[in-house]
Amino acid sequence: MSIADRLVLQRQHHLKWRALDRLELILMVICGVLCFGFSLSVTADIITRTIGHPWLWLQEATSTLFIYAIFIGCAVATRRNDHLYLTAISESMHGTPRLIVEILIRLVVLAVAGCLIYYGYINYLRGFGSFRLPSNTPIASLYAAIPLSGVLIALFTVEQLVNGIRNGFDHPEPPEDAADIPPADTGIQNGGRS
Repeated sequence: MSIADRLVLQRQHHLKWRALDRLELILMVICGVLCFGFSLSVTADIITRTIGHPWLWLQEATSTLFIYAIFIGCAVATRRNDHLYLTAISESMHGTPRLIVEILIRLVVLAVAGCLIYYGYINYLRGFGSFRLPSNTPIASLYAAIPLSGVLIALFTVEQLVNGIRNGFDHPEPPEDAADIPPADTGIQNGGRS
């Protein structure tokens, strides 16, 4: 990587909002804990059912962990640009056409975030009329993840728009180090001949 590319990457790194870096880290840790908890609760559910003494509340815990992991993970993926969007089109462009396509993509993501916030909040309010069994907690406890995810996605998308408009969306990727790996010595000679 050239010195100019390193300077561009450093400049872009410094222009990110530091508070959002911490938020991203916290959300990544939460996602990890949620995924671990999900795996643990599924395993416990299988074991308790196999031995003939099922814990019915495990299904509620499993669904809650899964739903929150999905929606918080979507927000983190938005911040890291790991979500599915039209990268093939935008990465093949440079200059003004790329700027326009990148802005349009982020405006679409922002519109989706708005829908998540608006309709998610409506579902959240309606969720107080339905209850989960056996705990009798309102189903709104699950629906709360939807507008929360929308707010985080909108926040991260606005950050990308501001940084992209100020500094451009054309970010050079650091080259992968292609280490020369010698072939493995298997001890077998050509055709079994010595």
